[in-house]
Parts: sequence; structure tokens; C-alpha cells
Amino acid sequence: MGLLDQISGAVGGMLGQGQAGAQGGDVRGGANTGLLQQVIGMLGSPGALSNITKGFHGAGLDNVLQSWVGTGQNLPITGDQVKQVLGSGNVADLGARAGLSESDASNELAGMLPQVIDKLTPDGKLPSQGDLSSVIGKLFH
Repeated sequence: MGLLDQISGAVGGMLGQGQAGAQGGDVRGGANTGLLQQVIGMLGSPGALSNITKGFHGAGLDNVLQSWVGTGQNLPITGDQVKQVLGSGNVADLGARAGLSESDASNELAGMLPQVIDKLTPDGKLPSQGDLSSVIGKLFH
């Protein structure tokens, strides 16, 4: 689980810095780290990137995903849109495993996913599932 720890530390630290100012430094950073671990685990499952891409397409949010993958400004997403893309059941499951309600998880994911996807796509394109570990390794070493 060393790689997961490295990713969580790098992205979690980045998220924690941005969240502390916005939220007055409250203790929600622990939940962010737990949810981040769930997201990285989800992305590591076979077919996950393809399913996420299909979810964005099905929700009519291709432009949002492309902004995260591309090298320009990341477009925002709402918690409700996250539930559309990932499915309410998946969001609830991710949240429950991180100790969050579905609503809190969807809102946290709305802030987290643009940064995670952006960091996983430094070349402006989605990696193949097989290349995902390599991309993650390059980013966080």
C-alpha cells in the first residue's frame, strides 16, 4: 500500500492546503484523506477510467472532464453532478467507507475529482488502465 500512501499524501496535502483557508482549518482533512484513498482505489479497478468517461458523457458533462484532462483551467462540478456521473450508490458507498454521508461525499468529491484527474493526466489525455500505475508513480515520486 506504499503507492497509495504516497498518492494520498501528495494529493491530500494539496487538498488540505486549499481547504484549510476556505474552511478555517477545520478537521475535515481526515475525511478528505479517507475519501481520497477510496477514489484512488476506485480508479485502480479495471475499467474505471472508461466507466467514468461514459458517466461524464451520459450526464452531458464531456466538457467538464476534458477541462480536467486538458492543460487549461479546470471547470467546476457540483455534488449533484458527481452523483449523476458516478451514480448515487457509488458515491454513497465511497462516502460510507470514508465515514461520510452521501451528501458530504458528493460535495467533497466535487472539490477533489478535478484535482485528482488533472494530476493523473499531465500530458492532457487519459492514460490507459494499464498505464495508470505508471502515471501515478511518475507524478508522486
